[in-house]
Amino acid sequence: MKILIVYSSQTGNTKKLAEAAYEALQGPKEIYDIKEAPLPDEYDIVIIGFWFKKGKPDPASLEYLLKIKNKKVFLIATHGAAPDSEHAKRGMEEAKKLVQGCEILGTFNCQGEVSPKIMEKAASKPTPPEWFKDAPLAKGHPDQKDISNLVQKIKQAIL
Repeated sequence: MKILIVYSSQTGNTKKLAEAAYEALQGPKEIYDIKEAPLPDEYDIVIIGFWFKKGKPDPASLEYLLKIKNKKVFLIATHGAAPDSEHAKRGMEEAKKLVQGCEILGTFNCQGEVSPKIMEKAASKPTPPEWFKDAPLAKGHPDQKDISNLVQKIKQAIL
């Protein structure tokens, strides 16, 4: 069983979770930033981590998700919204739609600290984005508890 871990990370939040997944798994595995990721064709399982932009996986991840066909997949999303919010749920559903013909082994939604620059930009909009109200609670995330929860979920889904 060969595992590919791919992540897109704007502020380091998703990278942190991808690296934790990599460390938790045994056997043949590879990890790549999405900009350098190989095609998923030669792997049995693909774990892909992404951040949300406008309530969907970021543009690079959207493109990569479409390349994953007939694989076992685990999806990891980071965002400013609360992990159980409708915003987070809708974003994950969007990601699931993109991996057609794949078996979804599991998903993990996690708050990630939002950069001050993005917070400032969101605050300046006439109507702030849906996630904005939850973003202050994202400070310090993903934290050790988030990482432990992800590792537990991945181990249950894959091992």
